Amino acid sequence: MSSVFGERLRAAFAPPRYLASPLAGIDISTSGVKVARLTLGSHGLTLGHYAQVRLPLGVFTDGEIVDTKAIMEAVVTATHAAGITVANVALSESKAYLFETTAPGAGKAEWRLAVEQHLDELVPLPPPETAFDIVGVGRTESGDESIVGVGFAQRMVDDTLAVFDQANIPVHALEEETFAMARALLPPGDASTTLIIDVGKTTTKMAIVTNRIPRFATTIGIGGHALTLAVQKHFGVTESEARKVKAERGIVPAAGNEDYLAAMLSTVAAIRDEISRRLSYWQERAAIQGPYEPVSRAILVGGNASVRGFPEYLEGALGIPVTAGDVFTNLASRDTWIPTLDYTESLAYTTAIGLALRDHAPLYE
Repeated sequence: MSSVFGERLRAAFAPPRYLASPLAGIDISTSGVKVARLTLGSHGLTLGHYAQVRLPLGVFTDGEIVDTKAIMEAVVTATHAAGITVANVALSESKAYLFETTAPGAGKAEWRLAVEQHLDELVPLPPPETAFDIVGVGRTESGDESIVGVGFAQRMVDDTLAVFDQANIPVHALEEETFAMARALLPPGDASTTLIIDVGKTTTKMAIVTNRIPRFATTIGIGGHALTLAVQKHFGVTESEARKVKAERGIVPAAGNEDYLAAMLSTVAAIRDEISRRLSYWQERAAIQGPYEPVSRAILVGGNASVRGFPEYLEGALGIPVTAGDVFTNLASRDTWIPTLDYTESLAYTTAIGLALRDHAPLYE
């Protein structure tokens, strides 16, 4: 059985503290490579450097590396711009298998051994071809440990490491992206059950987290690019012009805006319906089955989270408060520093910043 990652990587959940932490994160997605490096100063952590290199469609698709060379070159360019020489790296939720189980034992080594014995019941992959890791989330009434785990095809891990080997960037840790998002957006000690919605270019990811640990995650195959295409079709403009119109008009009703709004809402409604269906499933389960708690709020992030009127539209549909995220939640107070990264743009860096935070304040102790 392969562990998530052997000697070259620390485990995905509970690493020992290193004296020299990279405080850097790298997120590869359909839209591009985003990197963030944090700086520790007298007032605390601040965002020191960040960079993004866009990728053409088809280079990274459905969580898979399609063109290793193109992604490697983008990683080299982005890390050079941000001064990153070692980093934590995200693995895509769309290729992850999140699971829950129980295990006897007093610590992680014993829990892992117990999980390995029935891994094929938890992850739909052949056990010898599976990389996985776990975190304990509390004792059951019978005295076993409740476990949250995540599995990946070992091939996905190897393909990701191959990119960074070629880029000559050592990987300090691999982590499934929704764990990084929770770390970036929620402060330590936040025990709420929160829905995180990440609206990317071609997909929308949603994760339900309790005590900052994902308990449910899924990827919806529609994202903000569909909104851009709707604007292009309506106005007959270029993609670049359509993105500007989308940002300026959003989905806010205005006089003379009816046809445009109808075109946008037909696409936004598809995203809304998919989120609503999955949220309803969780809320119904929480009502009848402990220890799950109902979702109390939603946080909206991603490159398309800043579309005007989007949080309000989702709030009306989902029946819970929806707010845009703050990726600087766990950094130094804004009274002591001013981010150079624009707030709207920052929403696309949630995963990268969460990855950079893992060595300063690990989510799982």
